[in-house]
Amino acid sequence: MTQSYALEELQRETTFGGTGSESERDVPVIDLSNFEERREQIADELWHAATEIGFFQLKNHGIARSEIDAAFRESDRFFKLSDDVKAQWPRPRGVNAGYETRSQIRPSTGTADEKESYQITQYHMDGLWPTEDELPNFQGNILSFEQQCWKVGMKVLSCFADKLGFERDFFTKAHDPQQSDYQSTLRLLHYYPTQGVTEQGNIWRAGAHTDFDCLTLLFQHEGHGGLQVCPGKEADTKQWTSVPPIADVITCNIGDMLMRWSDDQLKSNLHRVRLPRVDEYCGSRYSVAFFCQANKTQIIQGPNKRYQAITAQDFLNQRIQANFAKADL
Repeated sequence: MTQSYALEELQRETTFGGTGSESERDVPVIDLSNFEERREQIADELWHAATEIGFFQLKNHGIARSEIDAAFRESDRFFKLSDDVKAQWPRPRGVNAGYETRSQIRPSTGTADEKESYQITQYHMDGLWPTEDELPNFQGNILSFEQQCWKVGMKVLSCFADKLGFERDFFTKAHDPQQSDYQSTLRLLHYYPTQGVTEQGNIWRAGAHTDFDCLTLLFQHEGHGGLQVCPGKEADTKQWTSVPPIADVITCNIGDMLMRWSDDQLKSNLHRVRLPRVDEYCGSRYSVAFFCQANKTQIIQGPNKRYQAITAQDFLNQRIQANFAKADL
């Protein structure tokens, strides 16, 4: 990341530290059914959503509702472990893997997100998996779901490859899970219950930020709201729109990596998770996210070379360090 690019991202996030106003916008819902037969139409719809808004939802994406429900059950099993047990698998310095709690501090707020999370990045998991005695079948079940997420992500990215003038399988090769420098990440998230802290001060379940990957696939638990988006081309309005939590729909957003890779044609989108209001559900909030992050040695440079070339590893390291407490880097 060049210094100017990093500064722009930091300024954009810190500008949105306040609450801002809320408004209604349509979040595009794109149907992926009959994908190969409808590829051109789907690519057009994805391109419009990604260049104009940066946020969209997918239906008929190929992951069964039963598989999504099963992933949330695995997440629930993990987070129900005692704090002492989870603390056995801390996120290593500078690596997006393992367990953390209240360590992610957004530049937009300066306060820790009210959440705990567990990151699965396949080739960084030595010593970070629960044992079979602690969580039987957990590793196998989670990796199976991760592979399903990867397949959906590569479908979407293949459409962007077409539009950017790359070979159709360009991003699939750039996110190759068979290579040891693969660094796409599945993240289980638990946002803490908020009784007693609702609407109090500068406290957020997740402060305003952009993601630093290529593409994020987010699974929201039915009834667990709070996700809000401020679309890329309308960011200066500081108006936030709530994204409904629908169990069998995948909510997607463009990340900083793909925005840079597209020479800023695709918009990395500001989003946040607000605290519930007093008349809303205030219990635990769960979500599961998959981050499509190019392999470490992959060179990121757009077709028009607007930014200097950088490896995906260097790009992500810089973004991770900007979003975690210094003690955890």
